[in-house]
Amino acid sequence: MPNSLKVSLVNNAPPGTTVYAYITGLAIQHSSRRVFVKQDSSLYFPSNPSQILQPLEEDCAIVLGSHSSVVTIPQIAGGRIWYSYDTPLTFLRNQGGPGGGAALVEPSVLNPTDLNNQVNFGFCEFTLDPAQLFANISYVDFVSGIPAGLTLKERGGKVQHVSGMAEDGLERVCQGLREQTKKDGWPWERLIVMKKGGGGQVLRVLSPTHAGAVGVKFDGFFEPLVERAWRKYAQGVEGGHTNGHTEEIKAEKDGKRNRLSALFMGFKNKGQSQSQQSHGAETGCEMHVDTQTPMGVLSGCIPKGKNELIIGGEAFSKPTTADILGCNSGPFTTGPSPKRNAIIPRLAAAFQRSCIADIMEHPSSPETFYCCEPTNHYCRIVHECNLDGKGYAFAYDDVQPDGGADQSGKVNAGDPEEFIVLIGGRGAYVGDRMP
Repeated sequence: MPNSLKVSLVNNAPPGTTVYAYITGLAIQHSSRRVFVKQDSSLYFPSNPSQILQPLEEDCAIVLGSHSSVVTIPQIAGGRIWYSYDTPLTFLRNQGGPGGGAALVEPSVLNPTDLNNQVNFGFCEFTLDPAQLFANISYVDFVSGIPAGLTLKERGGKVQHVSGMAEDGLERVCQGLREQTKKDGWPWERLIVMKKGGGGQVLRVLSPTHAGAVGVKFDGFFEPLVERAWRKYAQGVEGGHTNGHTEEIKAEKDGKRNRLSALFMGFKNKGQSQSQQSHGAETGCEMHVDTQTPMGVLSGCIPKGKNELIIGGEAFSKPTTADILGCNSGPFTTGPSPKRNAIIPRLAAAFQRSCIADIMEHPSSPETFYCCEPTNHYCRIVHECNLDGKGYAFAYDDVQPDGGADQSGKVNAGDPEEFIVLIGGRGAYVGDRMP
């Protein structure tokens, strides 16, 4: 692994648009201090201020010309490449940052008083450490009005590419959310954030995890799914039986990966409402969670007389909608148990993707995702609007069966030669090739 890496920032924005980019993170080789990589590849370490909310001492914007700018980055953990259209971003310094430097106040889409709140901006995430480069596009918090794609070239010549959305990606997401609100009455369309005084211009779309920032509530949304799952895995329930639409899960080797074959009405009628689908009559089933660790596959059920899902000896209470959307509270709170921490991402993903009550083997494959109501339509729509279907739409969107198709929109390699960030969506393409 090299101590540094060449990064190309490509301007694929609409003609005439000025793109401002910023590279931030923790400098691994400099006591993990906060660092900016500037246009000439020099490093700026914000000093610890005497007061909070102080401006940066240097201009760290990388202004993209009509094509691209190339910079060299050192080893960085928790890195982000930020970008904005036509307006520079504002970063501020606070006291008490890592390594004796400043803490960084980054642009926020949730704080209405943030100086960047009305700026069209986005970011991708990366870490370059002694083991590898790992980078991804993310929609966990919001969908930006600036699409981005990633390309990674390895020293051996192999290319990995994540397409991102096309230029009209945000518009397509908004259309999908509006249509979904018409179908089910939930406030998906209110996640759309308009620019103040912008004459109807859409600025971004928030994840339902952050719906409260725009006064929207999804309280009670996932609870019917939770009840259905609890019925399915409850043992010793009077009158419990398996209905005629029981899923028949079987692994079929195709030479590359396992496929899950599911025989139940929900898959054949993906667009049907919950009342049209046949769910919930099954009880007494057993769940199997592949931890994808040496711990192997763990069985789970709700023992008779209990109200907790027990998987491999770990007890999980019923999650709320907020727990499912955020993936980090209630039963999904991680802790000291390696076993529990291995179960949590796979269980949280099964609830988020709404396959928990229909599929007993987890992680399941993408054709099982978002097939029944209630489901996270923000995630569904985001994946549909990415040209290759990839991109983190929730925190554990990298959960997949062994050999399964990646959903997370990541590129990674231990021998990277060049990392390219395509900003703007113009000319977005599908396929593992160089731009």
